[in-house]
Amino acid sequence: MAVWVFISLIFLFLSWVIFIYNRLVTLRNEVKNAWYQIDVQLKRRHDLIPNLVAVVKGYMEFERSTLEAVTSARTRALSAVSMHEKAFAEDTLTLALGRLFIVMENYPSLKSNENVMQLQEELTSTENRIAFARQLYNDLVANFRTKLEVFPDNIVASIFAFQSVEFFSSEDTDKGLPVADISARTK
Repeated sequence: MAVWVFISLIFLFLSWVIFIYNRLVTLRNEVKNAWYQIDVQLKRRHDLIPNLVAVVKGYMEFERSTLEAVTSARTRALSAVSMHEKAFAEDTLTLALGRLFIVMENYPSLKSNENVMQLQEELTSTENRIAFARQLYNDLVANFRTKLEVFPDNIVASIFAFQSVEFFSSEDTDKGLPVADISARTK
């Protein structure tokens, strides 16, 4: 009888470990999937930017520095490797695009151009998708990190060497909004 109790306890213990392990694997895969969703939206944004710059370039001959800032920020975002670098580069790109949209307001012919308006709408829609995907990713990362730290999940996580993942977050210094310069420009 004592042998059956011992075997039952071992079976329950192994079932418990398997349950926790599978839950951690599921959470880790959800985090990876959420990151891939962010990456898809970032690629979409990166693909739209050259089209917008090309259409706008002819109208904005006096705003070369703004266009160069967008192009440069896109290049940095494409070459970023780590999560921290990517978050910083994407925030810089978002600020550069914001400045571009503000400058575009000074050009009535741009505001009435159907291609520009369509590209701007697509970029705005993509920005919203990116924001949602980042929020989902960070929520899943928080859940995963919590599971890695709470008892008894932390024991199973350390046995199977589960690693924590980074949040996709902005630097505190980069959280400001772009400043709109509404002064009259000579053209």
